[in-house]
Amino acid sequence: MNKINNAFTIDINCDLGEGSTLLDGDNDALLMPYLSSCNIACCGHAGNTKTVDYAIKNALQHQLKIGAHPGYPDQENFGRNSLNLPADEVVASLRQQLELFLSAVNENNATLNHIKLHGALYNDVEKDCDLANAIAVYLTETFPNINIYGLAQGLFQTVCEDKNLKFIPEGFIDRRYQTNGNLLPRTEAGAVIIQNNQCIQQALAFAKKQSIVSSTGALISPKVETICLHGDNENALAIARELHHEFVNNGISVG
Repeated sequence: MNKINNAFTIDINCDLGEGSTLLDGDNDALLMPYLSSCNIACCGHAGNTKTVDYAIKNALQHQLKIGAHPGYPDQENFGRNSLNLPADEVVASLRQQLELFLSAVNENNATLNHIKLHGALYNDVEKDCDLANAIAVYLTETFPNINIYGLAQGLFQTVCEDKNLKFIPEGFIDRRYQTNGNLLPRTEAGAVIIQNNQCIQQALAFAKKQSIVSSTGALISPKVETICLHGDNENALAIARELHHEFVNNGISVG
């Protein structure tokens, strides 16, 4: 996030391509005018080859930065359950998902801007140093020049930066944080912020480098360069529109 001529600019990313039909893709496209980046499911936790291709085409039309969004290969649970797989099996699954995604990117003459892990895998690399290291080694060997989106000031950021990967620290518009800066697990009450006005206030705070309120009421200050709106949030479009309005009023641009 940069400050130029007293105006703030921040990237807004959204997890998309997580449906199963082209109609789901049309609904995703409604969000795209309010975004600057998108993270497209790679047929691991969600999506299929048709939704991947369609999401990339829509992202190109809206001039979005295109990201891959791999997760645990568990569509039944939407990738939100830890699978406790050996690190090499997780890396093998990531390789399969990202090769599929990169093939679709190349077929559309697009460019891969970033990779962002999904769901339980996103959280597990904040708790398991061996897993975080194995994935970072794979990314260094295969995607050394690609941005990595992930939790701000977490374990995975440290591991990636130690390997000279370009890490983009992320904050979530619609998720509650613990005092240590980790996300409050979805199994706990209040983990997902459902009030639109609270989502907007948290997004504004991230964009302005201000503190946010953690689950315990303590103030924390994650340093973020991109903020995420979950595309599967039932209020996502309303939040996106309201956020656009508030950003304009506060001199914040998206990019």
